[in-house]
Amino acid sequence: MYQPVHHEEKRLEVMQGLIRAHPLGLLVSNGADGPLANLVPFLLDGERSAYGTLRAHVARANPQWRAIAERAGEKVLVIFQGVNAYITPSWYATKRETGKVVPTWNYAIVQARGRARIIEDAAWLEAHVRALTDWREGARENPWSVSDAPPDFISMQLRAIVGIEIEIEEIAGKWKVSQNRPSADRAGVVEGLRAMKDDADAAVMAELVRQYGGLE
Repeated sequence: MYQPVHHEEKRLEVMQGLIRAHPLGLLVSNGADGPLANLVPFLLDGERSAYGTLRAHVARANPQWRAIAERAGEKVLVIFQGVNAYITPSWYATKRETGKVVPTWNYAIVQARGRARIIEDAAWLEAHVRALTDWREGARENPWSVSDAPPDFISMQLRAIVGIEIEIEEIAGKWKVSQNRPSADRAGVVEGLRAMKDDADAAVMAELVRQYGGLE
């Protein structure tokens, strides 16, 4: 990942926070005919290993897990995309001063690398699916539970998936949130994003620009 110093986020707790807030990661690995990539929801165990351990599952029919198994020992990449927003140069004070501005795109992203372990153990898969479900359903007024479905149906579903566990060996965070712009331009970006009342991502990005830009 291209990583200018002023966009680098090194705090592990911040990177892990993005993973938990945006758990649908892009799993990228090598295949016989080139790269394979699939969007997969991940659970993060932040206490296991120095950077944490990712757990997920894919359909047994998905060829990616077999490609990973055939290349045991090779690292895989998981990309977690956080909030993003288009930034118009019309928000910059510099536009009014010199006109020497161009559009850009702000974003927050985490890339995690590690060696994937393929898991077909039914007990592991059931525990993983229950944990993933309880996490996502927990805040609902009437949460759905794996136990709500017939046991034989759940057993059939578990046979149709394969588990993946990745101990993170390398992790990198990039928060491209207008740090390279003058203070007046950053303030204009915050004002412009906040004016987008119906865009929740814009409000989050405005706060990131404010925080990382040292604005009050």
